[in-house]
Amino acid sequence: MLSEKSTATVRATLPAVGAAIGEITELFYARLFTAHPELLRDLFNRGNQAAGLQKQALAGSIAMFATHLVERPDTRPDVMLNRIAHKHASLGVTREQYAVVHEHLFAAIVEVLGEAVTPEVAEAWDEVYWLMANALVAIEARLYAEQQVAAGDVWREWRVAGRIEETADCATFQLVPADGAPAPDFRAGQYVSVQVALADGARQIRQYSLSTAPGSPVRAITVKRVHGGATPDGEVSNHLHAHVRAGDTLRVSAPYGDLVLGDSTAPVLLASAGIGCTPMLSMLEHLAETGHRAPVVVVHADRSPADHALRADHRRLTGKLADAAAHFFYEQGAEEGDRTGLADLDALPPLAPGTRAYLCGPLPFMRAVREQLLARGVPAADIHYEVFGPDLWLAS
Repeated sequence: MLSEKSTATVRATLPAVGAAIGEITELFYARLFTAHPELLRDLFNRGNQAAGLQKQALAGSIAMFATHLVERPDTRPDVMLNRIAHKHASLGVTREQYAVVHEHLFAAIVEVLGEAVTPEVAEAWDEVYWLMANALVAIEARLYAEQQVAAGDVWREWRVAGRIEETADCATFQLVPADGAPAPDFRAGQYVSVQVALADGARQIRQYSLSTAPGSPVRAITVKRVHGGATPDGEVSNHLHAHVRAGDTLRVSAPYGDLVLGDSTAPVLLASAGIGCTPMLSMLEHLAETGHRAPVVVVHADRSPADHALRADHRRLTGKLADAAAHFFYEQGAEEGDRTGLADLDALPPLAPGTRAYLCGPLPFMRAVREQLLARGVPAADIHYEVFGPDLWLAS
């Protein structure tokens, strides 16, 4: 909880800090990477940095946390903190790195705001930072303990047991532990980080959802090759597509992620778009294996059937459930039984009371689906989502 003195100061200065937070975070990253170039090379996503996405996500999370502290001082924004902590744990972030971030973030605040940063203001925002940082460190410590790894020591060698070309731009990599030891447990919907060595010596990291059920001895990730267009091409996805074959090894993290299927007999909606179908496949398989009896509604949106990775598995697993229906929406080339156009819940039968919804896909898709769910009376607490890359939903 923020102290009473600092609460008053943060409330008074939040508009000024909020207005300058974009400039502050841009300067922060410039200072951080000048002092520690290895962080950009081996930890931060260079593509997101180039596109400015990481800056937006950091700015949004800081502003949201500070606003929450002054508006609801008796509670904590655990949804945001858990999502960030899971991402940090999958990257192997450690307590010591928060001190490095603090040094360069506060130097950027002082440089941007100048004389407005009085000792009182600095003390109040310092308290905000360490409340957030220490909360994240505590959650990350629990996550490391659950995986029985030392803080930051999340990496393990995995062998590619097989590779399947799903579409022109999507490939599935089937993975088994290279040392032959048992694979760590995970929950349906979680992801792993994959670290690859690139031609320039960088070791870049990306997260990919596990698309098999938790009990499977072979884990699978389905990787979409990212064509940048206005932004850089995806470095890791293109490397995996071009260079990784069966028999190769990959450096893979322990599983993390807070978009997980609840242990419940409740009705379920699984809504995805594009490569966002991957965590839904894990959830579907888990529901089928555990004999889920309540209604399950599967919704997926894509450009065309040919672009829909794991389409056959999507339909097959839906068919294994006792009470389930799949609704596939395609912008073009819809086949018999499919729907043409963007995903639209209003075109579907009413949802069963008590439905819990899980969403994954591009942000505009998830926002649209969430709005339709709220309009149908689904409580916000029962709508869960996952974002690939920086969480710009929180940032907004």
